[in-house]
Amino acid sequence: MNAVTANDASHWGVFGHDWAVDYLRKGLRHGRTRQAYLFTGTPGIGKTTLAHAFAAALNCQHPDVDARPCGECRSCRVIASGNHPDILYAEEDDSSGTLKIEALRDLMRRLALKPYDARYRVAIVPGFERARGPAQDAILKTLEEPPPYAVLILLANGMENTLATIQSRCQIVYLKPVAAEIIAGMLRARYGTEDERAVLIARLSGGRIGWAVQAVHDDSVLEQRGTALDLLESLLRQSRRDRFALANDLAGDKPALLRLLELWQTYWRDLLLLSVGNSVKPVNIDRIATLEQLSRVLRVESVETALRQTQRAQTLIQGTNVNVRLLLEVLFLDYPAA
Repeated sequence: MNAVTANDASHWGVFGHDWAVDYLRKGLRHGRTRQAYLFTGTPGIGKTTLAHAFAAALNCQHPDVDARPCGECRSCRVIASGNHPDILYAEEDDSSGTLKIEALRDLMRRLALKPYDARYRVAIVPGFERARGPAQDAILKTLEEPPPYAVLILLANGMENTLATIQSRCQIVYLKPVAAEIIAGMLRARYGTEDERAVLIARLSGGRIGWAVQAVHDDSVLEQRGTALDLLESLLRQSRRDRFALANDLAGDKPALLRLLELWQTYWRDLLLLSVGNSVKPVNIDRIATLEQLSRVLRVESVETALRQTQRAQTLIQGTNVNVRLLLEVLFLDYPAA
C-alpha cells in the first residue's frame, strides 16, 4: 500500500488505518452500530482522530451513509468546532492525569440523557488505561443497559489495565503502527513537508501517525523530544546525588513523566539494536553518532536492563499508586554510567 492509496481510502481524515475506517463504516451502512467501542493503540497513533471522525459519521445529516461524515452539514461543522452539545468528553484530573470516579459517573449521567440536537449522544473517554478499577466500575451499568441513542468510545494506550468486564462489552478496535514510508508520503502529499524532514518525523513517530501530524504543525513537539533525549544523555554522566535530585524534580508531573519515559524507551531500544548489531534502522536517526559511541562503551546487559526497567517504571506509574520519586531513584541507579 502506498501513501496515495492510504490518503484516498476514505474522507474521514484518518490516515494509515483504512481497515478501521472501513470496519466502522460497514457497521453504519448495515445499521450495526455498537453501543460501546474501545479504540486501543500506542499514544499518538490516531485514536482521538478516529473517535472524532466516527462521532461525526454517526451524526452526519447527509442522506448517503457512505458519504458520512460529509464535513459540510450543520452537524459535521458543529462537531468540528468542538462545541456540539451531544459530543461529551471525560475530564482527567489535572494533577495525576487519571480519570476520577466522580468524573466518569457524571459523564455516564449525561450520556443517559436523550440527544439534544443529534442522532446519537456520544461520549469519548481518552486515557482510559489510567482509570482505576472503581472508576471503571462506574461505567458498567451504562454498558450493561445502554440507551439506544448512546455510544461510548473508550480510548486506551493498552489493554493491560482494562477490566475484563469492560472489554467483553465493547467492540475492540486495535490501531497498529503505520509504516514509516506511508507516514512520510502522507506528510509530503498532504502538508507539503520537505522530504528530509518528512523522513525524520516518520522515523521518530514509531508508526504513530497522529504524533507525526502534530510534529509537523507544532515545532515544540520535536523541541520537547530533543530536550528529553538531551536530559537522558546528560543523566548517564551524572553522579548518584545528581540523579536523585533529578528524580525529585521529575516526580511531580506524572503526565509529563510518562511522555518522557516513552521517549527514553525509543532511545534505549535504538541503543540495544546497535549494541547487538541488529540491521534495523534506529528511530532516532538524528542521534546516530551519539548512539553509536554509547554502543561501543556500554555493555549490552546494562542497556537491556535500562530498557526493561524503563518499561517497568512506566507501567507502574500508569497502573498503581507507586511512590514515583522512589521509583525514579531506583530506575536511575539501574541506568549505566557513560
